[in-house]
Amino acid sequence: MENGTKNGTINGKAKVAFITGITGQDGSYLSEILLEKGYEVHGLVRPSSQRRQALNRPLRPGVTLHFGDITDLGRLLQILGGIQIDEIYHLAAQSHVAVSFETPLMTCDTNALGTLRLLEAMRMLKMEKGTRFYNAGSSEVYGSDLPKPQTEETPFHPVSPYAISKQFQFWTIVNFREAYGFHASNGILFNHESPRRGTTFVTRKISTQVALIACGLLESFELGNLNAVRDWGHARDYMRGVHLMLQQPEGGDYVLASGHAYSVRKFVEVAFGVIGVRIEWSGAGLSEVGIDSATSAIRVRVNPEFYRPLDNENLLGSAAKARKILGWEPKCSFESLVEEMVLSDIKAAKSGRIFANTHLDWLIGESYQ
Repeated sequence: MENGTKNGTINGKAKVAFITGITGQDGSYLSEILLEKGYEVHGLVRPSSQRRQALNRPLRPGVTLHFGDITDLGRLLQILGGIQIDEIYHLAAQSHVAVSFETPLMTCDTNALGTLRLLEAMRMLKMEKGTRFYNAGSSEVYGSDLPKPQTEETPFHPVSPYAISKQFQFWTIVNFREAYGFHASNGILFNHESPRRGTTFVTRKISTQVALIACGLLESFELGNLNAVRDWGHARDYMRGVHLMLQQPEGGDYVLASGHAYSVRKFVEVAFGVIGVRIEWSGAGLSEVGIDSATSAIRVRVNPEFYRPLDNENLLGSAAKARKILGWEPKCSFESLVEEMVLSDIKAAKSGRIFANTHLDWLIGESYQ
């Protein structure tokens, strides 16, 4: 049975968690889970003027933010040295696969070396005995032609700079666990989405464009590889699993996945189904289009500019280990996830905030929203 009743205290004192990437999709859901359990939550935030302005209001109780960057070892030492931290959740990353082909050096400096800097800061501060560490891994470390489903034992074959940086992260965690005795865990998370997903990711791109079409604000949109298959789940479910990893007696590596895979094409069909539109496909390859069966209007086209130089064609994970050891099970179905995203974006489109920077709103105290 999932250990969801464990509260966030040690000997009556609130546990302290430090989250890098706290302003992202995963950071927001994880923070909410931890706050509900009574944790004191600290987060690392890059010091941009936009973020400073957005966070210039009192934060919700229990949250403290620290401006800094994962590439700045000195600042990491300063922040970590000033907090008695029980659990570190390392979520910060350049997380867009397509962007990693354009910025491989920045991607690897942020993801790979950023993780090493954070662990080295912990080691220099002698935090390895009292602080547990979680690293956000990725299913992108697997290649296209591997046995399915992928598990913790499946060999890695990364096909993008992003995936390569995540493989470096994975083995760095294993090394610090084995060499220095860190309680450190890797979460190999398959694709996890939500209404808080960035609009540059394909799932949110689909949900926003379908919402705009539903509101009469758009006629059609373009996508890349419709044949790419992914194992999609809800970010909230996956963050529950992430928390459970650090509640175990020892660190380990865990796949979190739904065990069901769907193509981008299927995601499109289900998203349009939410607004009562049935999509029929015509043509092949770059000439393929998605057509509204009732009106014959073309709603989806293929644009080769959205293809990646290399891509994982088929990812499907098995969370058998997480089910057995963590007691974790995903609660949200694929269809429910897509429906939640589309309906949320329709609401945002009607209010004129569909592309607004709302990802920081959850950090603001209720009386100031």
